[in-house]
Amino acid sequence: MLFSSTLLKQGLQTWRTNWCRMFFGRRKTPDLGTCNIITEVGNVSPERAVPEHIVKPPYYYVRNSPSTGEGQPEIKTREQITGMRESCRLAATILNSACSFAKAGVTTDEIDGFVHEETIKANAYPSPLRYLGFPKSVCTSVNNVACHGIPDDRKLLDGDIVNIDITVFFNGYHGDCSRMVLVGNVDERGKYLVECTEQCLAEAILCCGPGQPICVIGKSIDKYAKRKRLSVMPAFAGHGIGSYFHGPPNILHFDNDFPGVMIPGMTFTIEPVLSLGTCEAEILEDAWTAVSTDNARSAQFEHTVLITNEGCEVLTVAS
Repeated sequence: MLFSSTLLKQGLQTWRTNWCRMFFGRRKTPDLGTCNIITEVGNVSPERAVPEHIVKPPYYYVRNSPSTGEGQPEIKTREQITGMRESCRLAATILNSACSFAKAGVTTDEIDGFVHEETIKANAYPSPLRYLGFPKSVCTSVNNVACHGIPDDRKLLDGDIVNIDITVFFNGYHGDCSRMVLVGNVDERGKYLVECTEQCLAEAILCCGPGQPICVIGKSIDKYAKRKRLSVMPAFAGHGIGSYFHGPPNILHFDNDFPGVMIPGMTFTIEPVLSLGTCEAEILEDAWTAVSTDNARSAQFEHTVLITNEGCEVLTVAS
């Protein structure tokens, strides 16, 4: 789940747009493969209820403002790390079940209902719900939707690829992860995109450890994407996470030299979005759904990681 208000500042926005055009301009016309293009949003059902006994984050009651990602990261104590492990394990477990549930003929709204109920049954809160006014409990991004797709009445079709992005708030901590699902018979380009994006995340995680510059994550992702002839969509960033859903540090997924060092006890997400085509996106009329400007498909994988004294621990692993 990505909400990177800092990256919308005019100077950085101009820089990344120019970077995108320079990179994309050097490439030959890419092979986008074939898929079902999303051009408009569907019908969105009413907000699902959350029982009174579920502990809710503050933004459930009062709409919050976007996080800048600035300030000092939350360096977790041993007790807080235990809480993060529990929330992240729950998020990963629900994600596994949701990915099995997602099949041709199932609507993304039905995926939302499934995730919502599984989260409530675990006595947790679905973090996306009401965050910055988001109306659903999960993000579902299909084919050319890069990020922040709102679940609706569209049925998944044979050949679709869909990202399911789950975050839960459990015992005071948020755990965040996402994964791609191949629906039925996906073409070779779609499979290639998904496989490469998963490997890209794995390589970025290998760069993490105490004392490492945070910018090595973006450098790794950028290098890998270029090697695979894919584009990084730089508008979407990883983020610090813990007692807050989104906060410092910002994790940029493109080549950068922004300051910051990984410190033991720091937890953050890494969640690159790679595209078969352009790296530019636009927002549909629902003010959330981000689609590629050339209708190319994109893929995303996400983990929450903990920096330890010895290296890096992936927290979003199912039980």
